[in-house]
Amino acid sequence: MSFDPASLVFSQPESATEIRASTVLPARRENVEFVTEDGKLLVGELATPESGEIVATLITLHPLPTHGGFMDSHVYRKASYRLPALAGVAVLRFNTRGTHSPRGTSQGHFEEGIGERYDVEAAVRFAVERGLPNRWLVGWSFGTELALMYGAVEPVASQIEGAVLLSPPLHRATDVHLKQWAASGMPLTVLVPEHDDYLQPAEAADRFVLVPQARVLGVDGAKHLWVGEKYAARVLDEIVDDVTPSGSGVEGLPRQWSGPVATA
Repeated sequence: MSFDPASLVFSQPESATEIRASTVLPARRENVEFVTEDGKLLVGELATPESGEIVATLITLHPLPTHGGFMDSHVYRKASYRLPALAGVAVLRFNTRGTHSPRGTSQGHFEEGIGERYDVEAAVRFAVERGLPNRWLVGWSFGTELALMYGAVEPVASQIEGAVLLSPPLHRATDVHLKQWAASGMPLTVLVPEHDDYLQPAEAADRFVLVPQARVLGVDGAKHLWVGEKYAARVLDEIVDDVTPSGSGVEGLPRQWSGPVATA
């Protein structure tokens, strides 16, 4: 059975709540579906601010599904739990073709990043049709390959503002794709863990020199999967700094919340 975000139960604590991995802040959450150009039905979830305007939209591209990546990979799950309330940011998460999560299974099968082009295009098209503003791709690991390969070419390029990459391996994405991104002129932020398994900060800086507008940021102590609240929170701060006019603030996003909360 597909997970229903309406099943979350919110309560009002007597005092401010420390925001932890399982803390869910208020938002409008709905299960969504969209169909790719080649006819695959993809499943996902859209979380938007409960009130006020949407200042930015994240279209998230998850890690490698053959190695456990899916729409609930923890950084994206925490983004959907927190960012609508803390930063006015909408978060679209979805399973690429053939990927399963508690939300359900998207049709099709893993296609090594080739057929997934249609998945990226369908997600962006969905965001456009829903009127979600200030759209950014956020790729993590395999998702960075999809962002680099398909974000700077049409029909996606004219529909997004830029991209944030988490732990890019640069396996499938080549210098050709980096040069395409450079030519697009769109901003690109690259967060590289110090202890990444595939591409560490010094090498990443060398590879991304082909994209003059890229901001490559090494994160001390972090690993490829951004394990630990310290590192997940750092990622969310950096994303909000990039995609919103006001950013995350001098001290980053709040680590406590005084309103209703739920636990996932």
